[in-house]
Amino acid sequence: MPEPKAEIRLPTSELRDDIPFFTKTLGMRLDMIYPADNPQIAVFSGHGLRLRVETGATEPPGTIRILTEDPEGFADGARALTAPNGTRVEIDEAHPPLVMPETVHSFVVRRLADQAPWIIGRAGMQYRDLIPDRLGGSIIASHIRIPDGGPVPDMVHYHTVGFQLIFCYRGWVDLVYEDQGEPFRLDAGCCVIQPPEIRHRVLFASDNIEVIEIGVPAEHITTIDHEMTLPNGPAKPDRVFQGQKFVHHKVEEATWSPFRLPGYRSRDTTIAANTGNVAGVHVVRVGDGAPVWSSHNADILFTFVMDGNVTLEGEGRDPYALSPGDAFVIPPGMKTRLTGPSDDLELLEVSLPGAFKTEGTP
Repeated sequence: MPEPKAEIRLPTSELRDDIPFFTKTLGMRLDMIYPADNPQIAVFSGHGLRLRVETGATEPPGTIRILTEDPEGFADGARALTAPNGTRVEIDEAHPPLVMPETVHSFVVRRLADQAPWIIGRAGMQYRDLIPDRLGGSIIASHIRIPDGGPVPDMVHYHTVGFQLIFCYRGWVDLVYEDQGEPFRLDAGCCVIQPPEIRHRVLFASDNIEVIEIGVPAEHITTIDHEMTLPNGPAKPDRVFQGQKFVHHKVEEATWSPFRLPGYRSRDTTIAANTGNVAGVHVVRVGDGAPVWSSHNADILFTFVMDGNVTLEGEGRDPYALSPGDAFVIPPGMKTRLTGPSDDLELLEVSLPGAFKTEGTP
């Protein structure tokens, strides 16, 4: 049996004017036209679309978007046209370049106790926004949870991003990635980066799974890949995706070293080394020495409190007592200090770029 065909109906008042527009200007094919003695209906196909232009149809004329690799070579370079029947036609790039907005620096403190709403997002997951102003669109930081574990209704997909981190905060989740071998479990305290356009899929989650997801820029496109099946063969750990390698950082393999701030130590997730210094990710705990006032020159410096308590002090501001689930962003040049950390304090710090300069004073 042949597959059913779908078509979109558009209105017209004079079909003879529409035929040359759809066939010559837009390069579509005329498939049907009738009645022969006084045509009232024509069917066109092309660019993955089937249109039925019908005299006297009651629908509004609508808008057609045509995506092409060569917008300048399509329709004589016009980016917007109007068909004789009133349909608007927009011509755009099939693969527009990723635009990285300039960071609008601000000091941000986001507390779990503020009860910001959890929003239902993709695949039924619940999202809490950790940077409401998104620093001018340069970054999105989300606290994501799935209360009821089990199979996740996800599909093979990819993101057009500059950088993306998934850090497992609570519970565990089973994942599979393009060219990374068999599915694996991401446990609490572990993380992965999703290099630009790597195909992947979320398979199964524990009850009350929680992750922290960082995406740069804030608005980026998620595309479903209906052709690829994962896993897709043996692992290729050295494959580079637009300058970045896949990283699966495991907490049990981590090495702890002195942190950039006195009084703390950290484990480096190796993300800076595998992204060409696009971003760096550290897990931070209490170490030796006393906390100091410091400033930095990173473009973005985001911190999430995973466990324990600490006080964030900032020049000219009241202290913030922070607890698990709280997050903050420190803009470049601002002097701050983390004081009174509890013994069980654990922080997640994400910086862009991965390497930057810190200046401290007692």
